[in-house]
Amino acid sequence: MGFLRNVWEHPRTSIAGMLVAIGTVAGVLGQQGITLGNVGTGTVVSLVSAIAAALLGMMARDPDRSANQQGVSTSGMGSGQVKLGVWALIALLMPLPFLGGCSGPTVAQNIVDWTPALQSAVASVDSAVALLSPGDVPVYAAATAGFDAAAELMIAQAKAYLANPSAGTLAQMQVQVVTLQQQVNAAMLQAVRVVNPESQKHALAAIQAVGTVVAVMLSLVQSVSSKEAVARMANASTVKMSAVLPLVDQGLVAEMVAAHYGEPVGVARMKVTQVERAEISAGF
Repeated sequence: MGFLRNVWEHPRTSIAGMLVAIGTVAGVLGQQGITLGNVGTGTVVSLVSAIAAALLGMMARDPDRSANQQGVSTSGMGSGQVKLGVWALIALLMPLPFLGGCSGPTVAQNIVDWTPALQSAVASVDSAVALLSPGDVPVYAAATAGFDAAAELMIAQAKAYLANPSAGTLAQMQVQVVTLQQQVNAAMLQAVRVVNPESQKHALAAIQAVGTVVAVMLSLVQSVSSKEAVARMANASTVKMSAVLPLVDQGLVAEMVAAHYGEPVGVARMKVTQVERAEISAGF
């Protein structure tokens, strides 16, 4: 990490120079047969987080300097724009653990690793009833009916796939993850009918927590599914993500993903946005 320390101590180093350094590191790793796709996720997260700290620290200490020496112009760009660009760079460097490129067993383990979060989120849905006004409880209860059973079935099928990552167990999981996703999407839309503003806020937050886990699981299942299977899954998805997104607190979603993968919230936000776009493009 010596070059990162040099960047911090010499803030006149440009972003272009940093990119050259990153490229050099990647090239050396490539010569050794190592890619960012097959080193440990935690290692890559740590590396990119360090790069993030160096870049953002550099911009904080020297926010208005142009990078003309490297042929990069920042004229007319505010520090906010530059920082946004830095986060975009970080998102490109960071592997997306819930997108494609992984083997069946790896994806299966990733899904199972999310199951405690799913159980916790469903439990929060149940306990949120106590936070609602009495008149809003029936609407909320109807919207979230069946969450417990559907979540437990999803967890069981995820564990079955981990134990036996076959075409049969994958097909069962494809059906169940879409079923659960549809329940959550429909519940989000129904929760809008909760009249009391504070009750509606609690209702949407609780349902959204389940939806965040399910969205990650859906993208993981897609990553090991054929194009034909993804098309079938999308056709079964009648309540589309685009209808639900306006109700979603993206900050809370990013915080939940960041906490699970141990990464900066800014990076998680970028990844969540990419996944949402990919899901909508796939027809979900």
